[in-house]
Amino acid sequence: MRVLGVDPGLTRCGIGVVDSLPGRRARMVAVGVIRSEPDLSTDLRLLKIAEGLDMWLDEHVPDVVAVERVFAQHNVSTVMGTAQAAGLAMVAAARRGVPVAMHTPSEVKAAVTGSGRADKAQVTTMITRILDLDEAPRPADAADALALAVCHLWRPAGALQGGDRHELTPAQRAWAAAEQAAKQAAKQRPRR
Repeated sequence: MRVLGVDPGLTRCGIGVVDSLPGRRARMVAVGVIRSEPDLSTDLRLLKIAEGLDMWLDEHVPDVVAVERVFAQHNVSTVMGTAQAAGLAMVAAARRGVPVAMHTPSEVKAAVTGSGRADKAQVTTMITRILDLDEAPRPADAADALALAVCHLWRPAGALQGGDRHELTPAQRAWAAAEQAAKQAAKQRPRR
């Protein structure tokens, strides 16, 4: 299986492509970062990211795209850009009929380090070891994208469409329950 991991961001969108190998091993195919300049308007920044995602998808033809699930952050402008970039990755994959999976940051950390509370340095160190790389991928967004891809190889739950459904993790069950509760609350609100 080939997984393209996306660590979404408006300034730096990490991209990592990983192939599965026998014996719960993985091999890095490619890693990089799609950048957009902060002085551009948001629409042009998103266009640059979308074009970069298209190029990566067309070049590497993944079996699945693993995207970091955006969780609440204190900085609203940061979470907005992150969510917009994540949406671009999902649409680019859907246009090609490639299944999309979402993984929370804690799921990714737990998959590659054994602890959902690991810091970025620990994730980078472990992904360098897991993929037997000569040097650590830089910046951290690139290492995070590789970690997303490895997480999906080892914990393939989280598929949004297509592919096999797997047992959900506790974090995914909590997320699904929160989404369902929000949908129910929206239905019960009086319409004006």
